[in-house]
Amino acid sequence: MKVAVVGAGTMGGGIAYVATLAGCSVALTDIRPEAIPPAIRRIGDLFTGGVKRGKLEEADVAAAATRLRADRDLASAVAEADVVIEAVVEDLGVKQRLFAELERAAPAEALLATNTSSLSVAAIASGMRRPGRLVGMHFFNPVPAMKLVEVVAHAGVNRAAVDQAVELARAFGKEPIIVQDAPGFASSRLGVVLGLEAMRMLEQGVASAEDIDKAMELGYNHPMGPLKLTDLVGLDVRLAIAEYLHRSLEEPQFEPPRILRDKVAKGELGRKTGKGFYTWSD
Repeated sequence: MKVAVVGAGTMGGGIAYVATLAGCSVALTDIRPEAIPPAIRRIGDLFTGGVKRGKLEEADVAAAATRLRADRDLASAVAEADVVIEAVVEDLGVKQRLFAELERAAPAEALLATNTSSLSVAAIASGMRRPGRLVGMHFFNPVPAMKLVEVVAHAGVNRAAVDQAVELARAFGKEPIIVQDAPGFASSRLGVVLGLEAMRMLEQGVASAEDIDKAMELGYNHPMGPLKLTDLVGLDVRLAIAEYLHRSLEEPQFEPPRILRDKVAKGELGRKTGKGFYTWSD
């Protein structure tokens, strides 16, 4: 199977990695050419780490290297794809314009999937001639480690596209769930509430970021606390999702707290900038 991944950020790189590991031929592209080489290096590091941990054989890595390519040209990257997965910025207009272009550039039978974590898939598809071929495939960060994929079915989607996305997620070694195209789907709606409440607790001096996270890690068996997870996802991303859910659902629990707005305004976006709710050295 030939997979094109559009967007060479953290999510796109992770999706490209699991697709390559699953035996797919993968083309990774990005509108920012400078983003592609570091993404390829990060994917290489993931393979190297898998070998060191005994999860992969050297032969697996060598074979995978032949299946992964970088392509600076969008049309070339998707021209022969069976599946195109978008992982670009969480902006409705950007995604709408991209899928209108992908519909022209990709084969007519190719599955088109958006990795949006909260935006309406129907709205993203609204500018397409055949909106039924677009489905949501919401992967989780870090993609190689997280087992869940939300397959998002909007009202006009073709059932065959949903079924294909479910099978693709399983081929990638993931566990898919099917959710309807409601704001925030299932995971973001629940996860954002938890993250925003943790921020409010920090703002109110209830406990330190470390102890709030430890409460969820040890008390509820979460693999990572909500504030550390926000740093990993990006505070700007979390803010955009919270604002969207607050506008869409008009419920107070989705209103972004002042501490989140202030940190984003100061450029403290989490791990990618070296500081968020934690200080990062890598």
